[in-house]
Amino acid sequence: MPPRTTDTLTDAPATTPAAASATASAGAPAAASAEAPAPLVDRHGRVHTDLRISLTDRCNLRCTYCMPAEGLDWLPRDQALTDAELLRLARIAVHRLGIRTLRLTGGEPLLRRGLPDLVARLAALGPELSLTTNGIGLARRATELKQAGLHRVNVSLDTLRPERYAALPRRDRLADVLAGLAAAKDAGLAPVKVNAVPVRGVNEDELVDLVEFAVDGGYRMRFIESMPLDAQGAWDRAAMVTADEILAALAARWTLVPVGRHGNAPAEEWRLSGTDHVVGVIASVTRPFCGGCDRVRLTADGQLRNCLFATEESDLRALLRDGADDDRIERAWRACVSRKGPGHRIGDTDFVRPDRPMSAIGG
Repeated sequence: MPPRTTDTLTDAPATTPAAASATASAGAPAAASAEAPAPLVDRHGRVHTDLRISLTDRCNLRCTYCMPAEGLDWLPRDQALTDAELLRLARIAVHRLGIRTLRLTGGEPLLRRGLPDLVARLAALGPELSLTTNGIGLARRATELKQAGLHRVNVSLDTLRPERYAALPRRDRLADVLAGLAAAKDAGLAPVKVNAVPVRGVNEDELVDLVEFAVDGGYRMRFIESMPLDAQGAWDRAAMVTADEILAALAARWTLVPVGRHGNAPAEEWRLSGTDHVVGVIASVTRPFCGGCDRVRLTADGQLRNCLFATEESDLRALLRDGADDDRIERAWRACVSRKGPGHRIGDTDFVRPDRPMSAIGG
């Protein structure tokens, strides 16, 4: 596997005065522009309005399709973005690049210290703000996160069977996840979405059970095809339960009415006939939606990725710590996105996996 390329994009000189550079590098807001920011567009004409921010690569689970039982070597804390650095990049994204939605991810984002305060400061920028979590610890934090400005959550739940849950993420914490889901709903973090990754021979026999659980609980169920992003490199396409298989299993229980896709959302949706309940399927492998992708990703150590499967990154952390002003960081950001390819190319003979696993990239 070729090494990851990191590009600090230092070839373009700063254009603002030194005093402005010093102010920006300290994290102070730049003067507000009377005009809307220019769209963040790649060379294929896709406009990017969704930023996924990984708050940490650490996780308190060890899901078999994600990482080995012993875990990984976590990022040293001095290499992770500080709150001030993260907030500055978020401000540039929202105020200068037209980003409208921020998704906080990990690892497990609930492990980030001072999370409610960080959420409040991000929410003050004005974007739609959501969080993807494994649900452990959510029961005691849902209300304060809602009060801080979080709009909604996605909670990972691959099985409803206690013995299977203990084996799949290698932790006996199903009760905590169920309590977290209920707390999120009670706090008004709506819609509460439940994400499951079906794996052949592991949990594909629970598709209907998971939908019925979501319907009964007032959650929105989404199934995600497994992707070659596990740390151990053990992904096997034959073990992936495809979108067609998922839909066939659900169609044996319900009549599915196509809803389609909302804007550039990754999930195709179907309504259960006779109800208001909707099920989503994210078929990244068999039904790629790259042509409408509007997402860009920021890792916990400040690397900008223009695709989940990118093999190159742009080092925004280096620019921040070298004292770059907002103009320079904006140019670097736009240059990274402009190089985005047409699609991930999973299935092509020359497909190259990214050398970071999902937990280090951020979902």
